[in-house]
Amino acid sequence: MNAEKQKYLELLSKKYKNTQEVAEEIINLQAILNLPKGTELFLSDIHGEYEAFIHILNNGSGIIKNKIEDNYKNSLPEDERKNLATLIYYPEEKLKSIKKEVKNIEEFYKITLYRLIQVGRAVSSKYTRSKVRKAIPQGFDYIIDELLHIQGDDVNKEEYNKQIIDSIIDLKKADEFIVVMSNFIKRMAIDHLHIIGDIYDRGPGAPIIMDKLMDFHSVDIQWGNHDILWMGAACGNEACITNVVRICSRYDNLATLEEQYGINIRPLSMFATKMYKDDDCTLFYPKNKEYSSRHSNSDKLLMAKIQKAIAIIQFKVEGNLIRKHPEYKMKDRLLLDKINFENGTVHIDGKDYKMKDCNFPSVDPKNPYKLTDEEKEIMERLKISFMNSEKLARHVNFLYSQGGVYENYNNNVLFHGCIPMLENGEFEAVEFMGKKFKGKELMDNIENIAHKAFFGNKEENSEAVDLMWYFWCGAKSPLFGKDKAATFERNLLEEKALHKENKNPYYKLIENEEICDKILENFGANIKEGHIINGHMPVKAKDGESPIRANGKYIVIDGGFSKAYQPTTGIAGYTLSYNSNGLVLAVNEPFESKQKAIEEGSDIKSEIILKEHVEKRKRVADTDNGQKLQNEIADLKQLLAAFREGIIKEKK
Repeated sequence: MNAEKQKYLELLSKKYKNTQEVAEEIINLQAILNLPKGTELFLSDIHGEYEAFIHILNNGSGIIKNKIEDNYKNSLPEDERKNLATLIYYPEEKLKSIKKEVKNIEEFYKITLYRLIQVGRAVSSKYTRSKVRKAIPQGFDYIIDELLHIQGDDVNKEEYNKQIIDSIIDLKKADEFIVVMSNFIKRMAIDHLHIIGDIYDRGPGAPIIMDKLMDFHSVDIQWGNHDILWMGAACGNEACITNVVRICSRYDNLATLEEQYGINIRPLSMFATKMYKDDDCTLFYPKNKEYSSRHSNSDKLLMAKIQKAIAIIQFKVEGNLIRKHPEYKMKDRLLLDKINFENGTVHIDGKDYKMKDCNFPSVDPKNPYKLTDEEKEIMERLKISFMNSEKLARHVNFLYSQGGVYENYNNNVLFHGCIPMLENGEFEAVEFMGKKFKGKELMDNIENIAHKAFFGNKEENSEAVDLMWYFWCGAKSPLFGKDKAATFERNLLEEKALHKENKNPYYKLIENEEICDKILENFGANIKEGHIINGHMPVKAKDGESPIRANGKYIVIDGGFSKAYQPTTGIAGYTLSYNSNGLVLAVNEPFESKQKAIEEGSDIKSEIILKEHVEKRKRVADTDNGQKLQNEIADLKQLLAAFREGIIKEKK
């Protein structure tokens, strides 16, 4: 035994002090290895749709409903099963509703407590008692632990069991117990959560989603381009900041900035009102169908003016960044200097196009990318607000601590966008900060740059800060995966051909099983068992597109979780789960509302479109965590031998 290994075992012996303690832990870990693997849930492109997101977490992507069906399908009518499910999903709210209607509240409590305990046993049965105990919320932990592990035919404890339930009711603790038990059931339904990008933008609830994720027991996040945009804004990247503000104004989400993150929009609002005083800003009205019913005409006009003002500032700031970094090769995005203000056209690729709007009073035709003094002041204030928002910093820190560009988890390779590839199927080498990388190394390099941008000295790492914008919309960015962000054309030009954003060759090549194997191998995943799981590109299910490709090795789970994309997809997103029996992919119908779920017991309706069963049920031993446990067992066996041989002395 070398000195380094002995030193490690000496440290380990402080935790496991003698042969008895070591042997007990080895027995415990070896038993855990033979338990069924926990359920993983995969979601992507949530885009601020917090009610639907929270509902999916609450129903365990259908797991809780299935457990209720397994236990009560033959003994309870459907409406009672629905009410029990809704009570678990929203215990506080549902209790208020039930107590207004039920006549015998004590009888309700007694029946409900027994049912919740039965469901709790069902969702926790494949975990160790130690893991279950740790998951029980404090307050009723001892009581719940006892109730969960009383066997149904244990006559000796029948009265004991009954007395616990009666005491909970007599002591007026039933409501509290129902809430705690419901939260425990939800906790046990999902063992680990994967978010494959784009938490932010479009919908109004990204901060709510982030708070929920921060409270979740086990989660990883693969950054989407919309997430990296907000991360870049928190780093102080002005181009990212303008994009964030523009998108928020475009989708009527300025409240997210002002009320949730404390970003001061007033200077921009005042500037927009003055600059576009006599402009109806028709092209810049918010893209939100619910907007018209919620706001007055004056509110709509103000939002349009804000969006137009920040869009022009965005084109200027981005133009200066592109000119600063010719290595980005984004000169085609320099369009302000191509505008002919006299005849209202813009020159693109050798042709003049009539613009729908070119009333840009803050643009100097002789120096179009120069910010006015007022625009400079607005950007300075916005930058200070973004960089000093405590809540935004807290959320972005979480994105860094629990997230990255990709994840290889139990042989499934997860990333939001793409791996840049050439038409011939080879990985494309992409240069950032003077170094070229491709495949997995490229993804690792981007992650390192992103960390420098946020955690490093801003002056010393200014190039890294600048790249955060490129990662959002650059042609070779794996998070973006398209040749351009056609914001200018989509807002200001009629020609649909100019709106098109061409996808990286990856998106065609990935249909090929051999390409999937190549990527899996590059990321260190098992080719026979692995899958590539993506978000980012909405699957147009209404047009017959399938989320399952390359003989099942490639799965896209962006199906329009966000309401903004549902007209394109025709559905309301996909949920993918991976349990001990294999993968299950479900297509979801739109979620109506939390209120309707509580009042009517409505749930997200899902149709299973893929069940990929494994030949042999997956155990903990077959997972990444299982490999870690096996390594621990190997170390403990070495410690056991060291104790027995006297190399390390046992302690009492």
